Amino acid sequence: MPSIRTLSKLAVGGAQVLLGGGQTVLGGTPATCSNPQLSCHNTTIVQDLCCFNAPGGQLLQTQFWDTAPATGPDDSWTIHGLWPDRCDGTYDANCDSSRVYSNITAIIKSFGKTDLLSYMSTYWKDYNGDDETFWEHEWSKHGTCISTLDPECYSDHKPTEEVVDFFQKTVDLFKSLPSYEWLAAAGITPSTTKTYTTAQIQAALSAKRPGVTVTLGCKSGALNEIWYHYDVRGSIQTGEFVAADPDGTKSTCAASGIKYLPKSGGGSTPTTTGSGSTPTSTSAPGTPFSGKGYLNVNTGGAKKGCIISAGTWYTSGTCATFTAATSGGGFTLTSSKGKCGVVSGAFTCGSSVSTATAFTSSDGKLAAGGNAAWSADKVASGSTQQAVYAGADHSAALEIVWQSV
Repeated sequence: MPSIRTLSKLAVGGAQVLLGGGQTVLGGTPATCSNPQLSCHNTTIVQDLCCFNAPGGQLLQTQFWDTAPATGPDDSWTIHGLWPDRCDGTYDANCDSSRVYSNITAIIKSFGKTDLLSYMSTYWKDYNGDDETFWEHEWSKHGTCISTLDPECYSDHKPTEEVVDFFQKTVDLFKSLPSYEWLAAAGITPSTTKTYTTAQIQAALSAKRPGVTVTLGCKSGALNEIWYHYDVRGSIQTGEFVAADPDGTKSTCAASGIKYLPKSGGGSTPTTTGSGSTPTSTSAPGTPFSGKGYLNVNTGGAKKGCIISAGTWYTSGTCATFTAATSGGGFTLTSSKGKCGVVSGAFTCGSSVSTATAFTSSDGKLAAGGNAAWSADKVASGSTQQAVYAGADHSAALEIVWQSV
């Protein structure tokens, strides 16, 4: 994280409230919250963390202004992320390794959210041009730490739908915070010669969010980040975001002489993705399965059995032969029982599958909804079959690996 990272915990009277309930979410419905409390304002422990963001109760919508190289449109800031901070000046990161994905683009496409992906491709930019890795970084480091995005907080949860909700909510917030327009309305525009004061910039933004300030980031004397702070009443999916003041501001901008360089011809050093360095690349979606093959199961780092024709897992006996056929950007699977899909969360083949699931591949591993994580209630033993579930919600973590025959 940059050194200016902080959080606020006080919602000022009259502060902006936006994005109230009623949003459409993907797949299953988030938890219904009756009289939810405002995060960072509780006086007693809140048990239901599907209706109350904790410990990361302060949400920061963070924005970049990169000029060398320039990223995004010349007349718009770009998205950095949505960060959950604790209410005591600290924050958690990388909270769930089972939900670290290397295929955010594929996940978003799998839910049909091409409009979201198109917007992100314009306004959620990595200055090195590696948007996919940047998105993966933001989800794994920050999104997995938001309690109300836990899969258990959804009814009829569909694997990875919370990932799309995270990106959609971040974009929705960003759209409500047009920093370039707000600054320009106050006469603060990019220039190679003009300079501005912290007070001028704060006043321009406070005019649109009365009663609260923001955290400002500068590098080499040039403005390059704005962090908007919010407390949330309810879940981030359907709750209310209440504008809040930073608690003990740690902005890195001087009181005066602040440069705001144009993206064309600017000379500031590019900002990085939150960790202080370019995130490490991870693998892109792999080659789709094709032809006939077995679905072997790996657990604990070793091969242990395979999937049989009904879609369940055992560790002894004959593996079922599956047929993979191209479907859109992915593929479908069939066994001797019939079409395969995810039914009530479980990998299933047969008459109960009305529409075959379009799967994808991640480095030779089967993925549903872009998620290559699978799980079972326990490790299979011998001929005793275990149901295999999409996602990592069950006790035994699995990978399903294709073996052509």
